[in-house]
Amino acid sequence: MSDISIPSEVRGLASELAKPMPMRRGSVSERYVKCNKPGCPCGERSDARHGPYYSLSRVVRGRTQSRWLGTEQAAVVRQQVEAGQRFRKKIDAYWEACEQWADAQLAGTGEVSTEETKKGALKKPSKRRSSPKSGSW
Repeated sequence: MSDISIPSEVRGLASELAKPMPMRRGSVSERYVKCNKPGCPCGERSDARHGPYYSLSRVVRGRTQSRWLGTEQAAVVRQQVEAGQRFRKKIDAYWEACEQWADAQLAGTGEVSTEETKKGALKKPSKRRSSPKSGSW
């Protein structure tokens, strides 16, 4: 297939996806905690909690993994997570553009119309016209 037949939207999205950048999946959480030590004000006042503490969480093979982050790391990781979310949206847009391109190719073949692809719209196969062969000679 030549490059001329690739739709410009598909070509543009593909070039955007090909640009390497640091990104990651997951989410960054910010927590304020109380220590439960006797006499510490955090046990009585919510504005006296310790923190913020940051963590990165993501699901790997069905299990949640978390990692503590420093304040500076949390800022960088937030940017990486946002880059990953933008990448995922571009992937979805790329899939959609490629499927539209594929549909256009199908429409160009003239073999199956859009109406015929709906569930139950295709004709049933024809019935057997000859009688089945008997088991005896």
